[in-house]
Amino acid sequence: MTNPNGNLLEVRELRTYFDTEDGEVKAVDGVTFQLKRGETLGIVGESGSGKSVTNLSIIRLIPQPPGKIVSGEIVFDGVDILSLAEKDVRKIRGRRIAMIFQDPMTSLNPFMKISRQVMEITQLHLGHTKRQAFDHAVRMLETVGIPDARARANNYPHEFSGGMRQRVMIAMALSCEPELLIADEPTTALDVTIQAQILELIKTLKRATGTSVILITHDLGVVAGMTDHLIVMYAGKVFEQAPTSELFALPGNPYTKGLLRSVPDPTAEQGALYQIPGLPPDLAHLPPGCPFAARCDRAQEICREEFPPFVQVAPEHYSLCHFADQVYNDSRREALTNTLQKGMSTPPQ
Repeated sequence: MTNPNGNLLEVRELRTYFDTEDGEVKAVDGVTFQLKRGETLGIVGESGSGKSVTNLSIIRLIPQPPGKIVSGEIVFDGVDILSLAEKDVRKIRGRRIAMIFQDPMTSLNPFMKISRQVMEITQLHLGHTKRQAFDHAVRMLETVGIPDARARANNYPHEFSGGMRQRVMIAMALSCEPELLIADEPTTALDVTIQAQILELIKTLKRATGTSVILITHDLGVVAGMTDHLIVMYAGKVFEQAPTSELFALPGNPYTKGLLRSVPDPTAEQGALYQIPGLPPDLAHLPPGCPFAARCDRAQEICREEFPPFVQVAPEHYSLCHFADQVYNDSRREALTNTLQKGMSTPPQ
């Protein structure tokens, strides 16, 4: 069943909590977003902001206990995944929705050959015979750039480098040509050259297959050229969402501005890198007002006492802040000032 508004995925008021010794941790608390077919959505934020838990909830891989999806809807192609029986979810997971996990060394079975691990997916979901599955696995390994794939397919994970293991994970994820690919920190622990290769590989395969992508990362530099829309998460909530170019140019939330300032600028004068002061809050004991108030340089009394509203500051651009309009307008003025200064410093032709 195709969604008439063009959305492949709609997450509505999703709440995923964990029971711990310190109390109930609201890891994901009221998250809402949409993803259209063929688009790439970036989800960014510091560690512990709820990015990975949100996407593990989408494919129902939250460990229960201690975790539980408390409420909300995850509508994939018109069907609420949370309403399905586990056997029906397994038909979707790996077949129509695939995920690249953060650490390929812990995601791959160290005692199984690479070929067998890739083959299992198509044997399960596509009904391939052993020979069909092996040939398909070799083709997928070739597609993701594994040299001498037919011979390397019989190696074990420890015989591959970190970058090659990540390519194997991508081959596994794309083996059944899923409609949605979730990439959770796909370049973690890789050097910058391999990072660029992995990201370019995802972009190339996305163009070839038309797969929609959710890219989870803490690195704003990664999502700049990869995504159509961005979601900024903090303390289990969506703090800002907008088209990627709009969010980079005109951030409407103090937290987003802090993240952007934290990205090293090679053109700036050498000096200490900016970092957002303080630490993220304890999700088991959140403050009564805005969870970012203690770290925000423009926080006022209302921020510490009342939870902020989710404000629309421009078409498709929303921010969770008491002063969202002011922050957004400040960004507009800063952008205009920078443009004028660049124009004045340009030598005459």
